[in-house]
Amino acid sequence: MKVLVIGSGAREHALVRALLRDSKVTAVVAAPGNAGIAAEVQTCAVDVKDAAAIAALAGDLGVDLVVIGPEGPLVAGAADAVRARGIGCFGPSAAAAQIEGSKAFAKQVMADAGVPTAQAFVCTSRADIENALTAFGAPYVVKDDGLAAGKGVVVTSDLAEALDHAMTCLTAGSQVVIEEFLDGPEVSLFAITDGTTVIPLVPAQDFKRVGDGDAGPNTGGMGAYAPLPWAPVGLVDEVMASVLQPTVDVMRERGTPFSGLLYAGLALTSRGVRVIEFNARFGDPETQVVLALLESPITDLLLGSARGTLHEIDAPRWGGAAAVTVVVAAAGYPASPRIGDPITGIATADAKDGVSVLHAGTILSDSGEVLSNGGRVLSVTVTGDSLSEARVRAYAALDCISLAGSHARRDIAAKAAGEI
Repeated sequence: MKVLVIGSGAREHALVRALLRDSKVTAVVAAPGNAGIAAEVQTCAVDVKDAAAIAALAGDLGVDLVVIGPEGPLVAGAADAVRARGIGCFGPSAAAAQIEGSKAFAKQVMADAGVPTAQAFVCTSRADIENALTAFGAPYVVKDDGLAAGKGVVVTSDLAEALDHAMTCLTAGSQVVIEEFLDGPEVSLFAITDGTTVIPLVPAQDFKRVGDGDAGPNTGGMGAYAPLPWAPVGLVDEVMASVLQPTVDVMRERGTPFSGLLYAGLALTSRGVRVIEFNARFGDPETQVVLALLESPITDLLLGSARGTLHEIDAPRWGGAAAVTVVVAAAGYPASPRIGDPITGIATADAKDGVSVLHAGTILSDSGEVLSNGGRVLSVTVTGDSLSEARVRAYAALDCISLAGSHARRDIAAKAAGEI
């Protein structure tokens, strides 16, 4: 089987490595990929915003399956274009991807499905925004209705900051969703679905704030770990029954069946589980730790989703006790990341026991040197017999890597491991 992976981040590098471990896969191609992916598989240039170009590339390559990593191509209809050519595709249609592409749409789906979530107002004017902020009070939760690469949400106790973010979104032409604040720890739960059957994966937790102790602005994610030793017994079953299956059922009933990866961002509040948001694809950096623990072939899940045959496959098998990933971010990230700096020590880190250094924002220079090419540059992903062991290995590997001005959180999974 020949597989095309669309995207250029550490999530796609994790998918590529998982596919390469699968004996049913004869070839993997990535587009556009990055420096690390290009060292392992063929890469091709493609505009990920161009659905027709992605479908044409899949046809030219003669692939059997296309796996779409980022949300942008999905919302733009890449999965529809690929399927129109008779090629299998892992990822939802443009209509179904609106569950991530529009937070207002997602709220309506949740209401129809009876899914527990935060109360919210969809705002289209300054007056709406001011009324909603007053109604909920601090802490304020303000979300851009559309796609914002993981950075469209502001949670703050500063009314001026909340209003400023809301008006920035509104001025850019987007609706604004203002929600009640949800207390409690957050959990990311991925589920593979073919529009009817739903198979949950291992819960993970990511770290959105840029600094230790959750200080600083939100980012696309600075690290993650799995599984969650503190999670309530029966959490996955509860979320399956109250969130994932009802959502998939309602999407099908609405005429927008969802197949692919449904990502539920959850808050375990004092009043029970609540959905913060849905995403329509594998999350980054949680994918790195979830796939590091996956022992059964990934194509069973991907093909089952694409072909509508998930009910025929066995539940996924998991190996290893724990996985941790730590993101190496470029100087200036998230505000204005610097690019073009050389990176050294990757091979040394990657050779350590249990370590997988996954590239995100990297590119090769003309002389073959690996350079930074984005805000989140690398994901140092490590497995171990415990979270503590995985953490030790992760930071030992991280310390082998040199990138001028780079920064990383030093507290990923520390609380869960009982270290703080």
